[in-house]
Amino acid sequence: MRRRQWRLWWATWQLLLHPPICRCWPLLRCLAATSIICGCSCLGIMALVFALKAPTLLRMTLDVGTEDELPDWAAAKEFYQKYDPKDVIGRGVSSVVRRCVHRATGDEFAVKIMEVTAERLSPEQLEEVREATRRETHILLQVAGHPHIITLIDSYESPSFMFLVFDLMRKGELFDYLTEKVALSEKETRSILRSLLEAVRFLHANNIVHRDLKPENILLDDNMQIRLSDFGFSCHLGPAEKLRELCGTPGYLAPEILKCSMDETHPGYGKEVDLWACGVILFTLLAGSPPFWHRRQILMLRMIMEGRYQFSSPEWDDRSDTVKDLISRLLQVDPEVRLTAEQALQHPFFERCEGSQLWNLRPHQRFRVAVWTVLAAGRVALSTRRARPLTKSALLRDPYALRPVRRLIDSCAFRLYGHWVKKGEQQNRAALFQHRPTGPFPLIGPEEEGDSTAVAEDEAARVLG
Repeated sequence: MRRRQWRLWWATWQLLLHPPICRCWPLLRCLAATSIICGCSCLGIMALVFALKAPTLLRMTLDVGTEDELPDWAAAKEFYQKYDPKDVIGRGVSSVVRRCVHRATGDEFAVKIMEVTAERLSPEQLEEVREATRRETHILLQVAGHPHIITLIDSYESPSFMFLVFDLMRKGELFDYLTEKVALSEKETRSILRSLLEAVRFLHANNIVHRDLKPENILLDDNMQIRLSDFGFSCHLGPAEKLRELCGTPGYLAPEILKCSMDETHPGYGKEVDLWACGVILFTLLAGSPPFWHRRQILMLRMIMEGRYQFSSPEWDDRSDTVKDLISRLLQVDPEVRLTAEQALQHPFFERCEGSQLWNLRPHQRFRVAVWTVLAAGRVALSTRRARPLTKSALLRDPYALRPVRRLIDSCAFRLYGHWVKKGEQQNRAALFQHRPTGPFPLIGPEEEGDSTAVAEDEAARVLG
């Protein structure tokens, strides 16, 4: 009898997992309530559990599209003989990143799969993608071995697909980590930026410019150490050579890149664009939102070209003047004045994490240090106990001015709307921090707003090519 009940429950569970039933998951809650009321508690509990889990399962099913299908054996025989592809862990504009397992050793890696077929791309685009991938592979092999740059393990190329096998970074992107934390402390930011600047210094020493530095292209390993990735826009650059190509992400573009795209007489840009992006990243990690953002992209580009940003209150009230000075030296409109990677690493902001020096103290001096430490700890404990409680009037007057309450508000906002913060240009995380109009910009009347918006969009399209 018990075995027959188990079979009945198992058959019911398989029925609930059937795709047509998945589409009707809201009705399962009614089924759960009815089953429990009628006495079939086991069936009701199963239906209730599935009703709670069904939205997640349905969302996971919808996330898998036709572009996530694995290549067939004939198109990727060499890759399949050595690796076993698993679940999707990321997506790019024209690629899918999967976790894969080495068949011989069982080690896990990440593989970037790019489809290069005539069905999706023109012959010119096919050749351009292949050439860019070969250039990226060549640069990755050249910089292999640096502790803060992603390591290319293998690469395969077939007539229809291209495969790049990398180290598996289990903690994901810095972008997602920042979305989870909202904003980072100066100590944590100092460690991340130092590693990033060391990677940039290594690239520039090898005459390589990245041109697409952003939190989405910075990965975290199990020890929360960063690895710089996505060298699709990187290229070699000689000492006296300049670039004129417009590429990168709008919010992280340096002013000289924008000016070069609009002025044919502009001399071009160089490695300094990576340091501007480092300044934007540093600002974003500490404030939670980027320094240059506006709902109208043309106004955001104007802010970038003018270098117009501000350390607004209250987000920057509890930040040190040292880190503000470093940001201001990195976000210099004139690339000649902007700090290099070597100069940025020598900034006083990084002197605090050099490690404590050994003190050669006599026993009497050590005793005095211990006494003063105990007294200081006691005063801190007493001050916390004597702190005046938070009143309702102070909370209602300006809740965002209080640091603990501000962090609570931001954390709750990102938990509710974190799914809205994506990597697209139209869903910038800065929108969640915008509590007042950005500007000063001239006001636009209702009758002129439509025309101005059209002009701005045309101008932005012309600027960004």
